[in-house]
Amino acid sequence: MFANCLSTPGSVPCAVAGIALLCTALLCGAAQAAGLTVLLTDDTAAHAEFVRELRDTQEKDSRVDVVRLGTTNTAANTTVASAADSASADEDRAMAGVRTRGLRSDAGADPAVTVAVGMDAARSAIDRPGRDPLVLAMLTRLDYESLKSDPGLRRGERRVGVLLRDPAMADQLALIDAVLPQKRRLGVVATAESEPLVRELRRAAQGWDVQVEYAPDAQSLAAVLRLLVPRSDALLVLPDLIGDSQAATLSVLRAGAGAGLPVFGASEGLVRSGGLAAAISTPAQLAQQARALARKVAAANAGSAGVLVEPATPASVRVNGTVARGLGLHLPEERELTARVTATR
Repeated sequence: MFANCLSTPGSVPCAVAGIALLCTALLCGAAQAAGLTVLLTDDTAAHAEFVRELRDTQEKDSRVDVVRLGTTNTAANTTVASAADSASADEDRAMAGVRTRGLRSDAGADPAVTVAVGMDAARSAIDRPGRDPLVLAMLTRLDYESLKSDPGLRRGERRVGVLLRDPAMADQLALIDAVLPQKRRLGVVATAESEPLVRELRRAAQGWDVQVEYAPDAQSLAAVLRLLVPRSDALLVLPDLIGDSQAATLSVLRAGAGAGLPVFGASEGLVRSGGLAAAISTPAQLAQQARALARKVAAANAGSAGVLVEPATPASVRVNGTVARGLGLHLPEERELTARVTATR
């Protein structure tokens, strides 16, 4: 819909070599009560930070095995070298390990958990056979909505946790309330695909006057903003096709600046580009939450298969001080705003 979308999820196939790596890592994970097998398909900075945090904070006697699916990028390959080497050493032994994995779990050890990082890795993870608990991390709400109809996500014998990349809408509203007390008219431009986010926002926005206008395409965005701005005290950019499009986000920022309205969102990029503030979760924070979610799905009863969805809860606040001064606002420090946002949970 928006031609300049910055992060369009695609499909990355899992090669035969990738399957061998995965099997080997599952064998290693089964031997450890707290083992994690991390699936990656790219080396984006956010995903690299996520994996680094998992490795740096792993507990004693636990291990984190990283398995790359698809093509590799040598810039960050040192973290996956050991998994790749062990896979090529003995593929037959790896397959034997997968066949005996169920017996080992029944002997009393907690099952190893597979953590798929990003949309491509999530698709590969839910399509493969197996009963091991699964955590799908670093997904947007719209990513998850597109996966909900996949039969592999609701396989009866598998426990699945889904960790969303963005904080809940209640956190975004708590931030706006902390920055603009007594202001309750919130303008939102949405697309048809944004409907799950709009529903979540409306559920959380008790006592708010939420004005939502839909832009069917990029050309209609300016006209929609002309209708929305006079009815709003602030604008909110959702983490959707508009929030993922640099051109669309800049249109919202320009409309807000022209009317003297603050713009809020869910990304540091928006704040750097001229938004007033955003509630975000860093990849390191998400890694810590993913580890906790992995413990939950691993500890769940064997008969309690299903999907547990969590928004990003350890929100951090980012503020553009230059924009705040231009709007005549004297804001608390980011640390204090973060405390206010998280205190509402």
